[in-house]
Amino acid sequence: MYQFRSAFRQCVIRVFVLVFLGACATGGGGPNRLEKTAADFMKEGLDFYNDHYYLSAVESFQKIIDRYPYSRYCSEAELKMADSYYYLKRYDEAIDGYTQFQRLHPKNPNIPYATYQKGMCYFSQVSTVDRDQSHTLQAKEQFERLIKNHPESEYADKARWKLRECDIILAKSELYVGDFYFRMKQYRAAMARYRYVLENYPDLGQYHQAVESLGKCTEKMAEEQKRAEKKHSGFFSIFN
Repeated sequence: MYQFRSAFRQCVIRVFVLVFLGACATGGGGPNRLEKTAADFMKEGLDFYNDHYYLSAVESFQKIIDRYPYSRYCSEAELKMADSYYYLKRYDEAIDGYTQFQRLHPKNPNIPYATYQKGMCYFSQVSTVDRDQSHTLQAKEQFERLIKNHPESEYADKARWKLRECDIILAKSELYVGDFYFRMKQYRAAMARYRYVLENYPDLGQYHQAVESLGKCTEKMAEEQKRAEKKHSGFFSIFN
């Protein structure tokens, strides 16, 4: 009986020693010592981001948002996650990220940057002039908002250049539609497009093209009018 108790005691001691040594090997402090901090995840995320591993960066930044929502790193993680989606060309997710950042941190000094990047998400999806220009209009809206609300920001200067590019694209699109109507001999519809360019984009290179095209429409409509009058007078001459 004594031998059994002695063997049992030695077995317990061995198990305890093994557990103790295992704890020492892993840091000696249990699970809490192994948990990464917000700063750890931030460094990890930025390392991935700077090396262009954007999906891995997103995962690290998301962990900060999920596990440390009140951390001082959280707002930066939100912004960097949106940037990561932008560089992945996942523009809808990037737009959601920038929008969320704007909503949660309206006084943050990075708001001009977030607004500019949101505009760039739309601008990056702009199609050719013969396609729908909704993304161009959305980009223009963001750039105009940035210029209005933060006129002294460095990003406002960038937005002014991008805004001009948006206007050029929109003017070309209007001319394209006007030319289409012109080829279809729908001269009044074509004139409406050319006039729109003259009224809304007077300082761009397309202005002179719109003036010239408008003149052609006027000539074509005058020719149609003459033909109609000639036909009309010829019809009545039969009865004279």
